[in-house]
Amino acid sequence: MDELLWEPSLESAEIGVSVNDGVITLSGTVNSYTKKLAAEKAAKRVKDVRAVAMDIEVHFLNGESRSDTDVAHAGLNALSWSTVVPKDSVTMKVEDGWLTLDGEVEWQYQKQAAENLVKDLQGVKGVTNLIRLRPVPTRSIVKDNIRKALERSADVEADSINIVAEGHNIILQGKVRSWGERNEVEKAAWATPGVVNVKDDLIIAP
Repeated sequence: MDELLWEPSLESAEIGVSVNDGVITLSGTVNSYTKKLAAEKAAKRVKDVRAVAMDIEVHFLNGESRSDTDVAHAGLNALSWSTVVPKDSVTMKVEDGWLTLDGEVEWQYQKQAAENLVKDLQGVKGVTNLIRLRPVPTRSIVKDNIRKALERSADVEADSINIVAEGHNIILQGKVRSWGERNEVEKAAWATPGVVNVKDDLIIAP
């Protein structure tokens, strides 16, 4: 398959290719999980391919294999140095070189970053990414949660406050009776999950 010839990380002789009714089957052995992924990506670039069957196995060369304990330590160390993946948000399990990621993050790019950090480690035969995305409240839920918080406060006249949600940003409008009430309203907005910025346009009108 010509696509394999154009993949710099692969030697096409390592991989067998068969095609049947739009399904490409890749077989053979490679010495890293990265090469296995590269072969899969190359196959998916072929026109009219509807499915790819991966029968490629990862077999390490002499001196390249690592114990599951070594792989786990290397994986945790890689995650600990990341500025993208939140600290202690991801756990991992390693079994016979296969690494499983679990945990919870807020964004898809953080989930993908965690996988990218460990898939190229020596001794890794494969990665299963079970990291979940933490549900982010919708605008209506955010507004509703702030409204309920204001209504629970005895120090706030909730009916005088207008809440505008623009994505994860909140704009507070309306009238309050004092600086104390204004601070309470702003505090309630900041304490709501999903809020990343609060603009206070409240007017003090005793």
